[in-house]
Amino acid sequence: MHALQQTSFDGPRDLRLITDAPVPEPGPGEILIRVTAAGVNFADLQQATGIFAGGPRPPYIAGIEAAGEIVTVGAGVTGLEPGAGVTGLEPGAHVIGASIAGRAFAEYLRLPASAAVPVPAGWTGEQALGLVVSLPTALAALRPLGRIAAGQTVVIHAAAGATGQAAVLLARHYGATIIATASPEKHDSVRRAGADHVLDSRSPELAAEILELTGGTGADLVLESAGGRTLAASLAATRRVTGRVVVYGLAGGEATVTNRDLVYRHQVHLIGLNIGVLIQAAPAIFGEVMGELFGLIGTGVLGPGRPTTYPLAEGPKALSDLAARTTVGRLALRP
Repeated sequence: MHALQQTSFDGPRDLRLITDAPVPEPGPGEILIRVTAAGVNFADLQQATGIFAGGPRPPYIAGIEAAGEIVTVGAGVTGLEPGAGVTGLEPGAHVIGASIAGRAFAEYLRLPASAAVPVPAGWTGEQALGLVVSLPTALAALRPLGRIAAGQTVVIHAAAGATGQAAVLLARHYGATIIATASPEKHDSVRRAGADHVLDSRSPELAAEILELTGGTGADLVLESAGGRTLAASLAATRRVTGRVVVYGLAGGEATVTNRDLVYRHQVHLIGLNIGVLIQAAPAIFGEVMGELFGLIGTGVLGPGRPTTYPLAEGPKALSDLAARTTVGRLALRP
């Protein structure tokens, strides 16, 4: 089969199209899907540069998220997987899933049956991308971890990205005032998504600007995926004692927070989020998140996505565009 193989930790430039990758066979409790669309995520960049903890070692087939049609099921797959809410795990069913081990940027993907989520009725695989990565990340950050409530103020960094746009839409639904950050050329798209205020993510006065918009008290919740120096701005612009900062990304690099910072400078709730760890360590919370997510889909709050699509062979370009911060919203590869 055709697939994209990461041959080193030198990033997308060493992501190569190969034509002779073996088609995987599902083992017990697994399914094999024919991929119709694969999602491009920051986690793919982190794996390609070797900073993703526990990620695969080169050479490996890249990609963590894909949607497609089930073609084969392994032993023990009954067609009913309560943990994932899937009731139709038989050949012909359309599902989406994620695998931190990679292999989604290919024509076929093997997944644990418990990791499969149904593609909503009437949606294509491309439209469902984000359903197991960016959307649950945004919802988990806002609700069970961030405890957002109507009337509170939330800061959403990287608001033009897939997770950021999802967070803006969800925060609007839950009645929050939204301060979003993005590069200036993306401000219009963030406003259209529903942000009340949009700030330049690269501004050296970012913390002061957020404090001014909040009357000096700071934000109730900050969704932090930028990392680098932005984390310091986030901590400085969060409401003392009751404010929460949920960290789920480090696109701008690593940052250091000391115990002295938390005692004497930033008396806030600092919360780490990795959706893969949440699935494994707190499946009940993840189940609640997915139940709420499908409820929002059922009521029309969340609709099908409109990703920018690339042919599979242009996967290196898609990841390079993502790394250069020139993209808006979700990105998809089409085998």
